[in-house]
Amino acid sequence: MRKKCTFIFAVISLLLLLPHAADAIPAFARKYSISCSSCHSMVPKLKDYGEDFAGNAFRLPDAPEPIRTYVDAGDDMLTLHRFFPIAVRFDGYMQYAERDAGKFDFQAPYGVKLMSGASITKGIGYYMYFYMNERGEVEGLEDALLHFSDVFGSGFDMTVGQFQVSDPLFKRELRLTLEDYQLYKMQPAHSHANLTYDRGIMFSYGFDFGLDMSLQLLNGNGIEAARGGVFDIDNGKAVAFHATQHIGPVRIGGFLYRGEELFHDQLFRYEGGAMQTSDVRNVVQYFGPDLTIGNDYIELNAQYLHRIDSHIPFEGAGGTSLREHSMDGILAELVYLPSGPESNWGFVALYNHIQDEYSDYTYHSATLSAHRLLARNLRLVGEVTYDLEEETPRIAVGFVSAF
Repeated sequence: MRKKCTFIFAVISLLLLLPHAADAIPAFARKYSISCSSCHSMVPKLKDYGEDFAGNAFRLPDAPEPIRTYVDAGDDMLTLHRFFPIAVRFDGYMQYAERDAGKFDFQAPYGVKLMSGASITKGIGYYMYFYMNERGEVEGLEDALLHFSDVFGSGFDMTVGQFQVSDPLFKRELRLTLEDYQLYKMQPAHSHANLTYDRGIMFSYGFDFGLDMSLQLLNGNGIEAARGGVFDIDNGKAVAFHATQHIGPVRIGGFLYRGEELFHDQLFRYEGGAMQTSDVRNVVQYFGPDLTIGNDYIELNAQYLHRIDSHIPFEGAGGTSLREHSMDGILAELVYLPSGPESNWGFVALYNHIQDEYSDYTYHSATLSAHRLLARNLRLVGEVTYDLEEETPRIAVGFVSAF
């Protein structure tokens, strides 16, 4: 254990000695000739201005569009970019973990994303990225959406396409840590539904007194390939609702989700030992509060979710049976930026806990990480995650870059 602690100390010490380099500008910043720091603090963490930019269909909320970036096609109905807006995110790590093989592992590239996003016309924008490499495999499209702001002057925003169900809560794509927000991925065997990527439509509305609401209508079965030309594997849809109230430095929210899914041709053993097939309809529900307290320097994020599945097939000694299944997930994250939004240093503590009521599965971890900007679009990471169940560490040193 002393050797492990020495190694961790050496990693953090190395980060402290790294020099600072010049700024650089990727995709949206190239269009507007502004620094990435206009929208981001510790990349990819967004400032309020960055949130406003995204909510304005990827146009600056307080500046005119730069005419030089568009082609004059002689058509007022066409906004055509002179150069196709594209960027790349490239992450890599060097990792140590207790396992049978590859305890010390070079993991670069850990992920390579090809990203594109822009305004199509006033109030309408698109964003998408293609995962060219994620842990050595081609994952394909994840985010792929159209965003409509202030639809017909109603004050409602609308998002259509592929996006993460958890986006109105805490955005996984904007976290600083290699360790994930695990509660959004929790799901029992057989189920296709969780709170990561899905296809659907989302409406959102914000009131002047600080109340924000979102309503999502979803397929409820992720973003797997179509079967017979159809993406939804059953007729059930999922509905998700989130409301959050801002009170000074505090944001308090609540989340509800309900969906149905069909498990086709499940095998059951009946009396006499005969095997038969039957379709099983499962109702999936999530509910729980979320909380953010903080300012530009320090921020605490917390989320609790309880998941209930009404009919999950269970393999027992007497054959396959159905039962109600429940899971609980907790996320707590503390982010500290010593110099606020312009900080070149960042520190994160992250806690994950998932408990499955009917199985031995438990995910329980604590993470500490240090982050150093070498450039606005190049961040070094030193991270230690300790598995509280297995009592083993995972140590990672790496980089997150975009250009």
